[in-house]
Amino acid sequence: MDFNFKEEQQQFADALRRWVDKDYGFETRKRIIHSPAGVSDEAWATLTELGMLALPVPEEQGGFSGTAVDLLVVMQELGRGLVVEPYFATVLGAQFLKLGGGHEDLLAQVAAGELKLACALGERQSRHDLADIATTARATGDGHVIDGVKTVVVHGGQAGAFVVSARSGGGQRDRGGVSLFVVPAGAAGVTVTDYRTLDGQRAATVSFSNVELPASALVGGAGSGWDILEAATDYGATLLCAEAVGAMDAIFAATLEYLKTRQQFGAPIGKFQALQHRMADMFIHLEQARSMAMLAAVKVASGDAEERRRVVSAAKMRVGLACKFVGQQAVQLHGGMGVTDELPAAHHFKRLTMIDLTLGDADHHLERFIAQPGFKHAA
Repeated sequence: MDFNFKEEQQQFADALRRWVDKDYGFETRKRIIHSPAGVSDEAWATLTELGMLALPVPEEQGGFSGTAVDLLVVMQELGRGLVVEPYFATVLGAQFLKLGGGHEDLLAQVAAGELKLACALGERQSRHDLADIATTARATGDGHVIDGVKTVVVHGGQAGAFVVSARSGGGQRDRGGVSLFVVPAGAAGVTVTDYRTLDGQRAATVSFSNVELPASALVGGAGSGWDILEAATDYGATLLCAEAVGAMDAIFAATLEYLKTRQQFGAPIGKFQALQHRMADMFIHLEQARSMAMLAAVKVASGDAEERRRVVSAAKMRVGLACKFVGQQAVQLHGGMGVTDELPAAHHFKRLTMIDLTLGDADHHLERFIAQPGFKHAA
């Protein structure tokens, strides 16, 4: 099997890397994350100009109909460069709209860089169970009324619209009765509390109080949104795996360079065999994570939902373990400097930690993998 990227994919990657190296360096990123907005309009315009926003959007809406493998290339570079712009949140929101259908105008706005999206899915009590939904959607004569609170909405404060999961029927943890809606950020009754997260990105608590929505706000069918929710978040988990690989590439390279230059007892510490063994272990974890991320990108569009769940959960679990191991080893090999904000390694480790916790951590996806049909428990 050929694991090399196509020429067009490599061109996307090269263009992104050149931009990050030239205009989105570490010092620039620090200024952005400490700014009031926490993101850069200039950077967003560049991503749009490079075609990154159009990449996942269907051609009919002005996009390039990019696959998950195409997005894998992009996410790796964004992870390597620690880019904090709301690209992931917007692309994930666009995936909901593509799967649900009927929101082609919004997809066209995404492709043009005119609309940023965020996905309001998690709640205080739900942890990694996205079916645990207390937010309600009450049907009215010509639409729905939404009430509830969504927590840790990635880039919620920067979004022009939210994809929101709400319960229109069934019990609080039932997969039946889940509905999905597009809610404008400026709708009456929507309150957004923005804050900076551990990794320098932005998130928000979003409250919905008697938010009236027209019937056109529905994504998919009323009460039957679970399949879309699960498929879209599997897609999102796949993109996070790719971002993690890029971040691990960067932190591994930085650690290797540090071992070559840091002197101890008159020699670079990279000459010590014990540290060489630790670098070898980091490399093994990184390459296993890379392989699983690529497999997930290939299989996430599979028409076989069981295969998709199995592969994506296996990848998210394996990548999550690698995030922890590679990040911890990098910090330890850097010594005390590894936890200071002056070094990119510390910021990569924080981002890797957050990636593991987003859309299900390693433990959650291990349980999900085991629960899939066909898994054979040991006697």
